[in-house]
Amino acid sequence: MSINWYPGHMHKAQKEIKKRLPDIDVVIEIVDARIPYSSENPMLAELRGDKPCLKILNKTDLADPDDTRRWQLYLEQNKNTRTLGLTLKQLGKLAQILGLCQKLAPEKGTKLKPIQCLITGIPNVGKSTLINTLAGRSIAKTGNEPAVTQSQQRIDLGNNLILFDTPGLLWPKVENEHSGYRLAITGAIKDTAIRYDDIAYYAAEFFLKHHRKQLIKRYDLEEIPRDETALLELIGRQRGCLMNGGHVDFNKASTAFINDYRDGFLGNITLETPKMMEQEIIVTEKLIAEKAAKKAARKKSFKNNSN
Repeated sequence: MSINWYPGHMHKAQKEIKKRLPDIDVVIEIVDARIPYSSENPMLAELRGDKPCLKILNKTDLADPDDTRRWQLYLEQNKNTRTLGLTLKQLGKLAQILGLCQKLAPEKGTKLKPIQCLITGIPNVGKSTLINTLAGRSIAKTGNEPAVTQSQQRIDLGNNLILFDTPGLLWPKVENEHSGYRLAITGAIKDTAIRYDDIAYYAAEFFLKHHRKQLIKRYDLEEIPRDETALLELIGRQRGCLMNGGHVDFNKASTAFINDYRDGFLGNITLETPKMMEQEIIVTEKLIAEKAAKKAARKKSFKNNSN
């Protein structure tokens, strides 16, 4: 899936982060627990290097708890990285964020040397809501649409902890097409930039392969539909998504299906696992290398023909 959404404020934010990082003690990156890899910003990883990082897996109430634990163990294999699974309904766990930041920056955390944290995450991952909850007041703008925060903010949380908020960041190009679909399915990409029927077909294929029981329960199925089209047609007829002549409106049926997943009506389902991502990374890197080789060959051929 090709994503063509890189607003100007995101480019500006990248420059601001690069400028701010030398003074930052801990990077807090919020990822979506349903897609910990796909919602992780590779651009940020490159910028921060070995700087201590706290990865917060948000929306764990929508993810599979066993998969969340697998992801935490996997991510903490990286140097200077700690993780915290979180849902904003668990307010008691928010205090753990301060404790983890202190462990990652043990030489800081005093009045003279407060811990300076950069907090970031892709659009619609819950970053602004988390900041407001931590601060105990409305500081960061929130909304159901991605890309609400558009400027960097300095927030004193007390307890010798300073947060620097940034806009929700995507990156110019999502190399792994599966990640593109998962970002769209979970709502990280504005609905105006995607086609619901396109991502619904991808999601339907995934659910038919991996989560049949959830489909049977949600849609009261007597048998599993033969393919993605049959599943979406069934959902469309159940929800009354019909056009003239009794034909199913697949766009409306697709919207209903995707919203069922986003709202948790299909159950606590994680769309990717560490093992799955390791396999996809190998395939993606191979494709990137092949494209680079073809580009180099075309360039060499053009140069030879010019001579």
